[in-house]
Amino acid sequence: MNTRILALISGRGSNLAAVVEAAHAQAWKAQWVGVISNRPQAAGLQWARDHGLHTQVLDHQAFETREAFDAALLQSCKALQPDLVVLAGFMRVLGEPFVRHFEGRLMNIHPSLLPAFPGLHTHRRALECGVKAAGATVHYVTPTLDHGPVIAQAVVPVRAGDDEQALAERVLQAEHRLLPLAVGWHVNGELALQSGVVHHRRGAPQVLFFNE
Repeated sequence: MNTRILALISGRGSNLAAVVEAAHAQAWKAQWVGVISNRPQAAGLQWARDHGLHTQVLDHQAFETREAFDAALLQSCKALQPDLVVLAGFMRVLGEPFVRHFEGRLMNIHPSLLPAFPGLHTHRRALECGVKAAGATVHYVTPTLDHGPVIAQAVVPVRAGDDEQALAERVLQAEHRLLPLAVGWHVNGELALQSGVVHHRRGAPQVLFFNE
């Protein structure tokens, strides 16, 4: 049976594109049921349409409260009956009712080595702290922001002279390899969650190292 995948985006959709392309190249047993954006002008919507994916917009600014937006988004997602919801650059904090409904099948990518630097401005904060390695994390979403069980991480070195943009661009390149890897594992049933820790059933490395 094919895994029904739904993606939520807010921007250009480069992580979405990476996952969709990997799904086709690797012949995943998966079906894309839709792409939903909270921003009408998100460039990723056009990419999705150009590649034959069903799209929908739920502009968060059209709702009076965060809770009202979350409720509408939950209904839209439930209508598509996804087996997996992928937050591929979705820049909204989801409320507990939404997260609880899709618990264990709601995946996010975050541009830091969690639990370091949850939330926004991750690259700026990393540089200000003087860390020598940055990166990205794919995790299952829980109600606590950016603290769900880690599926995989990519480690990217911080170079002398890096500014926020330079570091962000290299981390994004790592994201484009990390997210398809993690989603593919989930689709293929290769992940096991035990006592809050995600293991790969066949012992595949869950950390990627980038020296570029």
